[in-house]
Amino acid sequence: MPQAAKVWIELKEKGQGRQILGERMAKLLREIQRTHSIAKAAENISMPYRTAWEHIRRIERVLGQKIVETRRGGARGGGSAKLTHEGERILRAYERYERFLDNLIEEECLEAIFMKISARNYLRGVVKSVEKDGIAAKVKIEIKAPAEITALITREAVEELNLNEGDDVEAVIKATEVLVAKSEKKE
Repeated sequence: MPQAAKVWIELKEKGQGRQILGERMAKLLREIQRTHSIAKAAENISMPYRTAWEHIRRIERVLGQKIVETRRGGARGGGSAKLTHEGERILRAYERYERFLDNLIEEECLEAIFMKISARNYLRGVVKSVEKDGIAAKVKIEIKAPAEITALITREAVEELNLNEGDDVEAVIKATEVLVAKSEKKE
């Protein structure tokens, strides 16, 4: 089954979410941790060295602190890189989230009437924004925990559900996707 959603960690400030870490950057940080080299880490995940540095600097700007500490080498190389405590902390947070998603019960079929869903992967929230673009749409959902979920779903699904900012919704999280269903208003 093709991946239907991407999930990432955001820093939430003043009602705005700014992406910190997604799957590709987590891979880069793991490789830096393993190889002690940004160049080797970038090469191992097929990312240009310059792009790796741009991503690292962007995250550092968002967080306001360094996530990678480097030491320059001499004329023959010999430099090194390692994650700072903050870099290790955000990577651990991402990995905890990744493990949480991996451990969710896989539901192959959501029956229209009897949705058998575990409480661990069923979250109620409020739509904070809907961005439609071509055939895809990005729906940000604020949940009761201090977090926001961003689901990339089809534009058709957004229109069929008639999703609008402020709507109450349910996010059903599977290991590979986030499903969105509009909540019935309680009278």
